Amino acid sequence: MKQNNKVHLTLTGYKDLAAELEDLKSNKLSAAIERVSRAREFGDLSENAEYHQSRDDHATLVGRIDELTDIINRSEIIEITTSKTQVGVGSKVKVSINGTTHEFTIVGEWEADPAEKKISHESPLGKALMGKGIGEEVEVVAPVGKVIYHIKEIA
Repeated sequence: MKQNNKVHLTLTGYKDLAAELEDLKSNKLSAAIERVSRAREFGDLSENAEYHQSRDDHATLVGRIDELTDIINRSEIIEITTSKTQVGVGSKVKVSINGTTHEFTIVGEWEADPAEKKISHESPLGKALMGKGIGEEVEVVAPVGKVIYHIKEIA
């Protein structure tokens, strides 16, 4: 489903998505098509699990290619902040929650990856942190209730 709204990405995020798209189109798509063709040769398609799996894999791959193409076409590069005093996109922020320190990097929404401690500037925490400085507190409503983050460091 195509949308018209802009997708905010850092230049690094844009390049990463473009590289993924190129890899999918140049390498993985032809391999997926080849797997479908090979599986088709095994005969009766109604009971050919490998054929059905390879078609599903191909469809998933085509879906990802379409998604990445749409994201890239709607992307708008956002500037990374170099400020050490105010949180912005690209900032690495150390915060304290009840005495426990956590570090996050603020990124564009399609670059967010909680496992990598990358949070979107559009997420509730990202929005709360944007524009704030060292020593300030932000309050975010989370599923567990209100959480207060104390900003300790900005890099």
